[in-house]
Amino acid sequence: MDITLANKPLGGKMNKTTLMRGNRMLASHIPQTRRLKRSVFYNMLHRYGMVYVKPDRGSQGKGVIRVERLRRGYRYQYGTGVHTFRNFNRLYRSLSRYFSLRPYLVQRGIHVLRYNGRPFDFRVMIQRNPSRRWECTGTFGRLAHPRKAVTNGSQGGTIYAPSVLLRPFAGRRWTPRLLRNMNRMAHVTAARLSARKSSLNELGLDICFDRRLKPWILEVNTVPDPKPFMLLSNRRIIRKIVAYGRAYGRHYNLKVTKARRA
Repeated sequence: MDITLANKPLGGKMNKTTLMRGNRMLASHIPQTRRLKRSVFYNMLHRYGMVYVKPDRGSQGKGVIRVERLRRGYRYQYGTGVHTFRNFNRLYRSLSRYFSLRPYLVQRGIHVLRYNGRPFDFRVMIQRNPSRRWECTGTFGRLAHPRKAVTNGSQGGTIYAPSVLLRPFAGRRWTPRLLRNMNRMAHVTAARLSARKSSLNELGLDICFDRRLKPWILEVNTVPDPKPFMLLSNRRIIRKIVAYGRAYGRHYNLKVTKARRA
């Protein structure tokens, strides 16, 4: 392999999405994602009824906005604020104040599973182990803050053991299979992205399930925050994550300030 090709920057969310779509298996689990233009935004919103717009570069759910087409008008939610408009022009004019600050993407909205009426998804952590092989070191579930559309712990989400959230929908038989499927997707993603950037050591995949229990990769973080693992009862997970991180030179701030324990 040409070392210069193997260490190109991964870039923002759009570049990583494009790389992942080059794998047939991953492509079927990635919602349509495009660079935001007015026409693209309009067409996707009218096709899917609900989309998320998010900064191409960023983390912790900052800047993520949920947008919906209603029977009469439009609505978007940013943080705890909800805004309704009669027509698309007024909607877009209001949102443009965010779009002008930095490049944004528009992503098909997935109607995710809900627990106690609140949406949830999962963060899968995959790291290079001391043998330099990729290993899934932990997964947690994230239940959205009661008044927010994003699930991130940094946005007030509640952290659960993944089986607690999945079992009511998948049952005892299928829950372990779905968890293994998420790990498999993480391994394929890690192989795909590290072929582009061989110095990559860790990834955090945000994965949700729709009402048919199909998994969707919402985004991939190359500098994942392990703090929410501190809120799980199984402390072996965070100890392994920290040990693996230390082996490749990463040191984590593990002080939890906003995420909530289930």
